[in-house]
Formats: sequence, C-alpha cells, structure tokens
Amino acid sequence: MNCTDLNFIGLLIGVASFLCIGVFHPIVVKAEYYWSKHCWWVFLLIGLISLVASLLIKNLVLSTILGVFAFSSFWSIHELIKQEERVRKGWFPKNPNRKYPF
Repeated sequence: MNCTDLNFIGLLIGVASFLCIGVFHPIVVKAEYYWSKHCWWVFLLIGLISLVASLLIKNLVLSTILGVFAFSSFWSIHELIKQEERVRKGWFPKNPNRKYPF
C-alpha cells in the first residue's frame, strides 16, 4: 500500500468537525457576553441555512462538512444557555454594560 492508495476523506471530515467545534466555542462565549442568550435565533438561522445547503450540494464531502457545521450551530443554542449559567456562577466574566436577570 502506498500513499496514493490512502483515503483521506475521513481524515478531512474529522479535521473539519474538530475545527467547527473549536471555532463555535469562542463564538458562543463572545455572543453571550455581548448579546446574551437572546441571540439564539442567529445560530438557528445559520444552522438551517447550512442544513438546507447540505441537502442541496451534490459533493459528498462538502455536504457532510456543512451538515457538521449546521449541527454545531444548533448545539451552540444549547451552549448559549449553559454559558449564561457559567457567567452566573462566576466562571466567565460579566459584561459590565449589560443588565443580567440574576
């Protein structure tokens, strides 16, 4: 078996998944800091657009990566709620320019 016989598609999708998860974490932290958890609809909209694009694109690799991106966006809605709890517990800083319900 030589290098040209290897299938790198799984590796590519794995790296893309890792990057999606890694990129969404700081985005969620910043989104909650500046706009609170009420910006959840932005993640829903991005997720729905990515999901539809994933269904319409014929390229299997790109479709799969968009699907991972879509569900990472959907998961970010849950993480926004959890992030507010983390701020309440003092694990992350409060935005001094915002009023908090707690």
